Amino acid sequence: MAATHRFVESNGIRLHIAEQGGGYPVIFCHGFPHGWFVWHRQLAAVAAAGYHAIAPDLRGYGRTEVPEGAGPCTNQAVIGDLLGLLDDLGAERAVFVGLDFGAQLVWELSLRAPERVAGIVVLNNPYAPRPPKAPSHFWTRAAQRHFLHMAYFQEPGVADRELAGAPREFLARVYYALSGAYHYLDTWKNPPGIGYLEALPQAPELPWPWLSREEFDTLAAEFERTGFSGGLEWYRVLDRNWELSEGLPDTVPVPVYFLYGENDPDMEGFSGRDPLTVLRAHVPDLRAVEMVGGAGHLVQLESTAAVNEFLLRGLADVTAGR
Repeated sequence: MAATHRFVESNGIRLHIAEQGGGYPVIFCHGFPHGWFVWHRQLAAVAAAGYHAIAPDLRGYGRTEVPEGAGPCTNQAVIGDLLGLLDDLGAERAVFVGLDFGAQLVWELSLRAPERVAGIVVLNNPYAPRPPKAPSHFWTRAAQRHFLHMAYFQEPGVADRELAGAPREFLARVYYALSGAYHYLDTWKNPPGIGYLEALPQAPELPWPWLSREEFDTLAAEFERTGFSGGLEWYRVLDRNWELSEGLPDTVPVPVYFLYGENDPDMEGFSGRDPLTVLRAHVPDLRAVEMVGGAGHLVQLESTAAVNEFLLRGLADVTAGR
């Protein structure tokens, strides 16, 4: 069984999806700099277990086509894309899986449209309620002391040119830096005013224990074709997302399964001092929390067997009797 590809007209865009299997729908949401393919090992496992696994290229990525003037890649807009995908599938609800920006997306989806969400499985990016100030308030202060990619990405054109000029080098460096084999927060030892490539470590030659050369080539080929501007737009709307989230509930009303890598930099440096306590306080139906030893940010590739087992247990639980 292999993934098949098609396009869905949804919310004013032409959404590219990869799908595999049949049964209850499970929709995978990627982050930066990824695409649908970052979930290909999970699509195969979920499909083999009797589910319909779907991984879109989210707005701004890959083969998804966004017409000029369609507006920014806010969470609100991308949630509209996902709800249109559900309608195309003829599904009242689905289980959603998210990592990185995809995690933030499915957290917000569960607040905006809980009636369409049977449950969510989140990797590495825990829920926290809306902060009192916009995200830029925090990253601007930090970026005065050291390099911080969130601030560097804000000025249109600067990071776009740097990363598009060396897409394979950037992807290899950032994937390695985010893995359990490196301490990503060491990039903060660099001064402000430099480029991202200068802040990132050299990556070892591929293949790595968790990523084959062929898999890397597939991921890199998309960004060699598209560049990174679409993905960078997700960083540039973080303050707008904060504005649009005013008035949303601060308690997640759906079943949640949370897994994280022991060495994930988001858990260490971007999720507050005690992220699991905050998570438990705001997610009343938190059904599982597990840590994967030694893994970093791309935990579904670094520790595929552990992630797939966790995912299938969660799916069996949340879809029991459906």
